[in-house]
Amino acid sequence: MRKPSFTTVMLILGLLFLYLPMLVLVFYSFNSSRLVTVWAGFSGRWYIELFRDQQILNAVWTSLRIAFFSASMAVCLGTLAAFVMVRFGRFRGKTALSSMVTAPLVMPEVITGLSLLLLFVHMAQLIGWPADRGMATIWIAHTTFCSAYVAVVVSSRLREVDLSLEEAAMDLGAPPVKTFFQITLPVIAPALAAGWLLAFTLSLDDLVIASFVSGPGATTLPMVVFSSVRLGVSPKINALATLIILTVSLATFLAWYFMRRSEAKRRIAMQMQQEG
Repeated sequence: MRKPSFTTVMLILGLLFLYLPMLVLVFYSFNSSRLVTVWAGFSGRWYIELFRDQQILNAVWTSLRIAFFSASMAVCLGTLAAFVMVRFGRFRGKTALSSMVTAPLVMPEVITGLSLLLLFVHMAQLIGWPADRGMATIWIAHTTFCSAYVAVVVSSRLREVDLSLEEAAMDLGAPPVKTFFQITLPVIAPALAAGWLLAFTLSLDDLVIASFVSGPGATTLPMVVFSSVRLGVSPKINALATLIILTVSLATFLAWYFMRRSEAKRRIAMQMQQEG
């Protein structure tokens, strides 16, 4: 019998290190005991308790709304920043602009959250807005640091776009706006989708920045989970994490399935063109 190679062994150990804790978490989410480390029998009571917990449900709905609007705005701002960094020629301040756009990537979240908190406080003193910190301030804060990630993803795709396609469209009479929507946008659409998903995930997962800029009227899911864990891990958190893992796994599988299906159709179309 052939022994597994060193690379195979390290790959298996790495996968176990990543996914074994998740499997344990899923297993203990069906534990009937209130103590998460003591197995007392199979039960789905904590899933029922989870859907009865209005605080967690409100936090989930708040986090989803903030993540959706933050990702959407981050795609718009990040795409504009990417076009400026890639398509515009040399101009005064381009290096400074590029550094400022990518600064949130390396800036500690504590510094970002504190600076945004001071900004909102001074704005409230000067112009009276925001009177109370809540969903709007969290949305602005998440859009700020998510735009940097979108800009990096989109700019890397823009550098690979063949400019001759856009030039040919404009030579044939297409205005710049129509060229963008019919030529450039479909080409960079995968990067836009990847940037949106990345921004959505980062916003949904953020705890530090949201803790600085949130108020009593808006509590995100990570804040609720962190506050409950500090008082002791509840089995409801295991059930919530299991549902999140299930949702992410299902979304990943569907994305892989549709991408594989579209790739198969593209290959069939190319074969038909070659045969024809």
